[in-house]
Amino acid sequence: MCVAAVNVGRARSRPLVVASLGTVLTLVAFTAPLATVNAVAAELDADVAGRTWMLSSMGVGLGATLLTAGALADDLGRRRLVVWGLLVLSAGSAVSALAGSTGVFVASRVVQGVGGAAVVAASLGLVAHWYEPGPARARAAGVWGASVGGGITLGPLLSTFLERWLTWRDAYWVLVVGSLAVAAHGRLRLEENRSATPRGLDLAGAALLSASLTCLLAAMVEGRQGWTSTLVLGLAGAAVVTGLGFVAVEARSASAMVPLELFRAPRFVAATTAAFVTGAGIIAVMSYLPGFLGLALGVPATTTALVFVAWSGTSVVVALFARRLPARFTGRLQLAASLALVGVGQLALGGVGTSSSWGRLVPGLLVAGVASGVLNSALGREAVASVPDGRGAMGSGANNTARYVGSAVGVTVVSVVVATVAAQPSGAPASDGVAGLVAGWNAAVLVTAAVSLVGSVVVLLCRERR
Repeated sequence: MCVAAVNVGRARSRPLVVASLGTVLTLVAFTAPLATVNAVAAELDADVAGRTWMLSSMGVGLGATLLTAGALADDLGRRRLVVWGLLVLSAGSAVSALAGSTGVFVASRVVQGVGGAAVVAASLGLVAHWYEPGPARARAAGVWGASVGGGITLGPLLSTFLERWLTWRDAYWVLVVGSLAVAAHGRLRLEENRSATPRGLDLAGAALLSASLTCLLAAMVEGRQGWTSTLVLGLAGAAVVTGLGFVAVEARSASAMVPLELFRAPRFVAATTAAFVTGAGIIAVMSYLPGFLGLALGVPATTTALVFVAWSGTSVVVALFARRLPARFTGRLQLAASLALVGVGQLALGGVGTSSSWGRLVPGLLVAGVASGVLNSALGREAVASVPDGRGAMGSGANNTARYVGSAVGVTVVSVVVATVAAQPSGAPASDGVAGLVAGWNAAVLVTAAVSLVGSVVVLLCRERR
């Protein structure tokens, strides 16, 4: 009996292992260029726009395909989508490692995003299928939330140290090997599972949504170089038109990718809002942090990667213990409270001066890390709990789409705020670009903190109707 129990326990743990490792690999790929973009840009001879696309292109692939991947995973099989996603992530990583030009590197990052979208959406679908609501799912959601922070932690560390001792390309070869290994394990050791009542893929809705999000995200990336160009205005217009078309199609479709009535459900609105605010707030400012430390404070890349761990590493540890929060501390309250604490942590990142050291930022990073751990765990659980049974991957796709679209919006806002403030006369010598960057950082932190605090209030107001 003991042997049988051990075998059952191993069988039940395999989906969580694959889901967590797949998510770690996706987030490693997402964050890897943060600390090495200068080295990559120098070797590939990228201009300012090229550097911007290097950092943003995977987010475009993720945001544009997450929801479609979630719908496919529920209908076609979650194991299948995880395996396919890991294979696509591996292929994109291989092309990144071999890239000889900026265009090829950017295209490979988009492919990584498409593969990562399938992995992330289907992974939470696996968790929802194999773990019943209650303590078991709370524990699994905590582990999955820790994998998000783990991937964010490992990405800059891996790329920085490999770039220092070998070459930046080796980080992508590590991703190739890791993705293939997890894909093989998932294919051989997991049972397939899918929704008992397939809804079918709304092809028109999927095409319109992907087109809308792609145009929107591309417009925000290009807009950082200037908002009045024909390309930016055309992309923004196309995003609006295709977005309206998507809503019209979904309202009439029997197999809607996201049933519009979900937006009348307070729990779904709370989870989606929290995901968007997470991207637009803390993820946006953390995406800017490595570059700021290097350019404004002169912190070496290796030290920058370690400073980053004060936030991301703390979130990993806290996410693992978040399940121990009292049952009366509901998902909505966890989301609202953690967003508020994230906002407090961001406020503590402000007030930096040109003579400040990296240690000045550590207290705020630790506070934000604690809050982010609870937030990641609660988002993983609420993403699947806020949608009908059997649609966990769709819930994951919707939630993570909101997170990555929010991230794209937030990074754009941070970039614009920093550039605008840095260009203002400050009494410092005109050549003192460091003073401008520092002033821009302090302003951007206030903006993203406000986003987190307002988001906390909105989530708190999303109370279930009696």
